[in-house]
Amino acid sequence: MGNCFVHGGVLLAALLGAMLPGLALAQPEPGQEPVTVEVPMRDGTKLATDVYLPSGTPPWPTLLIRTPYGRGLPAEVARDYASVDLAVVVQDMRGRGDSFGTDSVYHSDGDGTLQDGYDTFQWIREQSWAYGTIASFGGSALGIVQYLQAASDPPGLVAMHPAAAVADLYDDIYFPGGVFRHQLVVQWLIDQGSSSYLEQIEAHPYVDAFWDPVQTSDRLDVVKVPALHLGGWYDIFTQGTIDAFSRYQHQAGPGARGRQKLVMGPWTHDRFHKQQQGQLRFPPQAKHAPYPAGDVLNTLLDEALGTRWDTVADNYDAIPPVQYYVMGDVDDPAAPGNQWRTVPDWPPQAGRVRLHLQAANGLNERCPPEAEAVSSYRYDPAHPVPTVGGANLYVDAGPYDQRVIEDRNDLVVFSTEVLSEPVEVTGRVQAHLFVRIDRPDTDLMVRLSDVYPDGRSMLVADGARRLATWGTNTGLAALRPSDVVEAVVDLGSTSIVFNRGHRIRVSISSSNFPRYERNRNNGLDFGAMQRGPSLPVQVELFRSSAVASYLELPQPGRAPSDFVRCGEGRPSDGEAGSDPASVIMDAGDGGAGKRPAAARGWLPPLLVALLVCGVLATGIVAIRKRQEPGRRD
Repeated sequence: MGNCFVHGGVLLAALLGAMLPGLALAQPEPGQEPVTVEVPMRDGTKLATDVYLPSGTPPWPTLLIRTPYGRGLPAEVARDYASVDLAVVVQDMRGRGDSFGTDSVYHSDGDGTLQDGYDTFQWIREQSWAYGTIASFGGSALGIVQYLQAASDPPGLVAMHPAAAVADLYDDIYFPGGVFRHQLVVQWLIDQGSSSYLEQIEAHPYVDAFWDPVQTSDRLDVVKVPALHLGGWYDIFTQGTIDAFSRYQHQAGPGARGRQKLVMGPWTHDRFHKQQQGQLRFPPQAKHAPYPAGDVLNTLLDEALGTRWDTVADNYDAIPPVQYYVMGDVDDPAAPGNQWRTVPDWPPQAGRVRLHLQAANGLNERCPPEAEAVSSYRYDPAHPVPTVGGANLYVDAGPYDQRVIEDRNDLVVFSTEVLSEPVEVTGRVQAHLFVRIDRPDTDLMVRLSDVYPDGRSMLVADGARRLATWGTNTGLAALRPSDVVEAVVDLGSTSIVFNRGHRIRVSISSSNFPRYERNRNNGLDFGAMQRGPSLPVQVELFRSSAVASYLELPQPGRAPSDFVRCGEGRPSDGEAGSDPASVIMDAGDGGAGKRPAAARGWLPPLLVALLVCGVLATGIVAIRKRQEPGRRD
């Protein structure tokens, strides 16, 4: 993955990316080329580390960059920061570059048994040239490692700049919505020479102790520093970046809480600060926020490390906490959107408007008039719907025209009428789908697109949900042919104005390959599922007045109560019906909800028959994603 991109002197390497004194090959000298030092970790493994020292008299504050991509990649950035009186330390992570040991794929970087980040901070503070204050820096894999090592409470950490990164790897990288992110993970591991890690993933397909060192949400209290978080609406880590900001901003320790900054642009993972994204070219103003990320970073470093810059913002706290780009019609210079906004927190206030699936492939706020109605399709794992754009790295990324897949018979499409007025959507998008399948399991793939007047259906966001997970990350429970379940599919966050003359469109299928692993519909665990039988599945989407599937869009300017609720006979959101199995996982239960051991959420066939006939609108099983600590939509 050798590509990189730069903003204001900040290098972002493209993705996925000492308790004892070090053995110096040569002593670093001020103002000279870097010297490589072998820094021992607590288990004796030595990590290759380049030290850049500024001219002048020590000690100096330190900027730390830890990377799996080779120490030479950030060399230019290191020299730039050394020129403003910072010592810069660039380290090959364990088993990477010239470092010894076996690549742990981040498991030695957090708060586990091995803590390479902590040990490196400790080693820096023991050096004669080090003042003792340290800021961490970098994007993608270089940002992920920052979140992980911060959870170990390393000595001397005073500021962070993680870009295009996530803090919880299981849900945000490997199994979003319970579906394995095939192309990204497999290709990245192959590129790193670490494909054997796939065996570990198969051995631990659900959250257990194996994942503890790469999940940080239970260690927020030890984070006590300000940070600049940078992300993109089409980045592979969009929601993970936002979630990390929100958790640090509201749940971290003193010094971090209330002192985070977030910048979100219309960018893909390897094209930050560029106009061209996928098949759309955004206006010039899309490249940089009003307070450019580089300036925000330099202001943060000026405060935390005492660097010397010719020009920085007045002070770090005067910079708005959140800057985000509102996308819009790129063909119409007068269209609303295509501008930056600043807000004190994320998400901005918005009503969560429901667009219900309708007959004739319609989509609008009204409740469907039919007492009983379904749309259906048949998914064959041998012929998956191909990935066309989106939050990708190794295949086409960004906004791409979805018409090439929308006429398939294993995908259903629902569109609004032509909009008479612009509609803004800013925040987290979800689809609530009531479904029935004739196999033990399948996935739901939901794509949101902006349909231009010329017919182009440009992808805005997409999401996935594996049904047999029942909204948890702890295991599977097969569905029965009689079950009608509510699946909540998370499409993540975005910000866009659908212009007048456009349409809002949602498409629903059971595959998006190679972005996501194909579900063979056999109900087996990851690994066994791919090797097991491949079973075509019939999927029914309910869209009646009593059982109304819908797309939920956050619309600024709408009141929280300003939405149409259909199927009043069924339990309202967050409430169980008289049947204790009617809601088995509620989005607002903070993780307390569980599948009933006996019922496992099944509906007796008679109840399902009544439900389908529109007579009974209660007792629907809900599949909802557990609200994770600190999650803010």
